[in-house]
Amino acid sequence: MKVELNPILCTAHGLCADLLPERIALDEWGYPILEPGELPDDVVAHARRAARACPTRALVLSRG
Repeated sequence: MKVELNPILCTAHGLCADLLPERIALDEWGYPILEPGELPDDVVAHARRAARACPTRALVLSRG
């Protein structure tokens, strides 16, 4: 699984970084910076929760 971001939909709420700090940091304006690559198995559940919680549906999971 991978985390992907649609930058057009993102409005910098920052909730994703709160819910998945292992893979997502925020830039100086509050937009997410994703760590590239496959998700380790131990964070997949957190990534799903972050994607579901995204208010603009900008964060999605995909099979890598």
